[in-house]
Amino acid sequence: MASHKEKHQDETAIDRMNTHLTDASTRIANNKKIILISAGVILVVAAFVLSYLFIYKNPHVEKAFEEYNGIETQAITDSVAAQQYMDIADRYKSDDAGKLAALSAGEALYNEGRYEEAAEYLKKFSSKDDLLESNALVLTGDCYVNLGNYDEAIKYFQKAVRKAEGNPQIVPRVLLKEANVYDAQGNYGKALECYQQIKTNFPQFQLGNGMEIDAYIAREIARMAE
Repeated sequence: MASHKEKHQDETAIDRMNTHLTDASTRIANNKKIILISAGVILVVAAFVLSYLFIYKNPHVEKAFEEYNGIETQAITDSVAAQQYMDIADRYKSDDAGKLAALSAGEALYNEGRYEEAAEYLKKFSSKDDLLESNALVLTGDCYVNLGNYDEAIKYFQKAVRKAEGNPQIVPRVLLKEANVYDAQGNYGKALECYQQIKTNFPQFQLGNGMEIDAYIAREIARMAE
């Protein structure tokens, strides 16, 4: 059996990995322009907005987007942004601008460490773009990791994997997060499955920490044998 000291060292390593992965997720979530450009979604969003503003001329929708874009262009703190996004999300909850505001509110609240509120607003976001929605699900899972609700975190990470549909940039990153949560729970068999999925389905994925996926697989096998 592993000693208390060894377990503590493992937990510390897991915490570092989770922090690294969460930071990466936050950077992706905070820079929606990069997500949209890399996924080719910016054209879809632009077309959607233009169709509303210039074809349907819906004053309600136009006002919602104007308010949302007004916040996007301001240099304000996460705390102030969160409150403003929350207000738009609550007032325009059935509109696409309101849904985008819910996503942005979730991001800002997450950055403020207000994880429970962040998860609440992230759940209000929905999109026809699977990659954007997948990233929202990942961030929701991160909220639950920080809240210590590992079962709920795993649920949202699994939803994100399904929504991403094999995307090589998103899926292996989420599987790493899921494996870390299983490790924290002592469920090494499930963690092993995640690492094996990465090795089999995403052989080109780089962990970014100097370790190879085989080392993680060997670690889980050793843990299961203890």
